[in-house]
Amino acid sequence: QVQLVESGGGLVQAGGSLRLSCAASGSIFSIYAMGWYRQAPGKQRELVARITSGGNTNYADSVKGRFTISRDNAKNTVYLQMNSLKPEDTAVYYCNANLVSGYRRGVYWGQGTQVTVSS
Repeated sequence: QVQLVESGGGLVQAGGSLRLSCAASGSIFSIYAMGWYRQAPGKQRELVARITSGGNTNYADSVKGRFTISRDNAKNTVYLQMNSLKPEDTAVYYCNANLVSGYRRGVYWGQGTQVTVSS
């Protein structure tokens, strides 16, 4: 059984910062990419940032220069540092991991954490 547990969401004023964390636990053989997605009310879930096991990253254009994704492979944890937050960043943020568990490769999701940016 694999679990992804997110933390760090909350309410912040525009221009502020938040740091999200996501720890993967359970029967994990290896983790390939980990990432963060978000879903605002009435909108589709979208990729925010992604990082591979080798440290390669990619970001949504809307967050480039403001958000930074990083990971600690020893702890199976991925982080999202969010700076200069805007009201349009308000969404539920979901952690995502592409990993091997029990000899099967699959994609796993966290339960989501709410980020609200007030203007």
